[in-house]
Amino acid sequence: MKMRSEVYSDMNISMMDKDIPTPVVSSSENVVDVPVVENVNQNEVDNTNYVVDYSKYLGVLEIPKIGLKRGFYNIDSKYNNIQYNVTMVAGSTLPDVSGGNLILMAHSGDAYISYFAYLYRLEIGDSAFVTYNGIKYEYRIVDIYEVLKNGIVSIRRNREATTLTMITCTKGSDTLQTVYIAELVY
Repeated sequence: MKMRSEVYSDMNISMMDKDIPTPVVSSSENVVDVPVVENVNQNEVDNTNYVVDYSKYLGVLEIPKIGLKRGFYNIDSKYNNIQYNVTMVAGSTLPDVSGGNLILMAHSGDAYISYFAYLYRLEIGDSAFVTYNGIKYEYRIVDIYEVLKNGIVSIRRNREATTLTMITCTKGSDTLQTVYIAELVY
């Protein structure tokens, strides 16, 4: 199932022929709404020999507890789009920026592009990793909260800590989004 998702994502990316605007974050770190995922019919794909090439991504997000390993692209890339990938939000900083905040969004639900489908299983204290520039950064979840899905997400975080923020629709709700705040361990 996981390999099939990778294949579909890569196929969609290769078929993209136009730029689609990506969400933006204001200087106060407000994030635009994450679209609702619709069920997508998909055909079976033979992925027995498929190997994911993570070198094409700017970075890779890994969350072992939920079996997630997915790359993300640079903000300026046309592939940095929630309809195809885990998306880095404009205004984000990368893990090597002290006190910065890497903000990632992805769909939840049961469509093949629902890379954050199992974030709801995370708890405070769980680990997430971001590999960037050959360095693997470890983060620990320090806060999980829900906000209304009204077009803006206020990110509540310690601005002295280097953070990873993940945003997705709340499982079982059409009106809420869940925000996961993780702080850099080392």
